[in-house]
Parts: sequence; C-alpha cells; structure tokens
Amino acid sequence: MTQTQQFATESRTVTWTTPGQADLGRLLELDGLGQLLAMCEGELPHPPIMDTLGMTDLRPERGRVVVEMPAAEFHYNPLGGVHGGVISTLLDTAAACAVHTTLAVGELYTSLDLAVKFLRPVTVDSGLLTCEGTVIQRGRRTALAQAQLTDGEGRLVAHATSTCMIFPAGS
Repeated sequence: MTQTQQFATESRTVTWTTPGQADLGRLLELDGLGQLLAMCEGELPHPPIMDTLGMTDLRPERGRVVVEMPAAEFHYNPLGGVHGGVISTLLDTAAACAVHTTLAVGELYTSLDLAVKFLRPVTVDSGLLTCEGTVIQRGRRTALAQAQLTDGEGRLVAHATSTCMIFPAGS
C-alpha cells in the first residue's frame, strides 16, 4: 500500500512590463549606457528577467555593471542548492550588460557564448549575491567580458567569460 506525502508549498507572483512595446523609439535614441541608466531611474522598464529571478539592483557604468540578487529557495535545484542555470543567468546578465554599456546609438548586441566555472555551492545561507561584469576587450564587431559572482561574505562562488557580437540595429 502506498502513502501520499504532503509537502509544504510556497507561491510567488511575478509581474513585468513587456520590453520594447511603448518605449522602443526612446530606447533606440540612447546609447547603451543611457538605456541602462534610464531603466535604473524608472524612465524605461527594466528587463523582465530581473523580476523573474528576483534581482534587486543593477548599477551600470561604462564597461562595468554590478547586479545583486538574494539567494532564494525558488532558485533551488532538487538537491537544495541554487540551480546552476540561475547562477549562469546572473553571470550572463552582468557580463552582457557590461558590454551593453559600451554600445553606441544604433548598435545592438547578442551573446555568442558563455563559459562558466562554479567554485562553491550557493544556498539561501549564501545571502546577497553580487555579480560584477566588466568588459575585457571591445572591438568593432565583438566584445569579450567577464563576470564574478560573490556571496554575502565576499567569497567568489562562480566566474564566467562571455563573447558578444555587436551589430547595427535593423541588420
């Protein structure tokens, strides 16, 4: 005879603004750093991924971005640690947004690759995760960036490098 176990459940509601709908013209008038600053100042909606994952802060400057996110249970894999895909998304966000800050008006970009190294386990006990992305090299068509993820005690928990392709809008 089998027994049905009862498990405690949690719930979470996420809302977001669809990117580019009403503000696409305004977005394309700004350079990359201006776009991110306008999002931080509430003049343009921030990316929905920030709400989905619970990112709490984005601080851009030219060639560098810092993203923060508290580790939460809804990030967990089946074994009770923050899923590697969540960590990778945080690293990708920081590295790619660092490249984003270097874009001229009329330039777009996309990630070509992401190489991640997981160095320590991450759980809710890790506290506030801080991810710093920096541009290593920016060319005309590609950019190389890196990101470092630290836990609430400042310990390095993951590292990534990313290559981004840069291209003109409309191509």
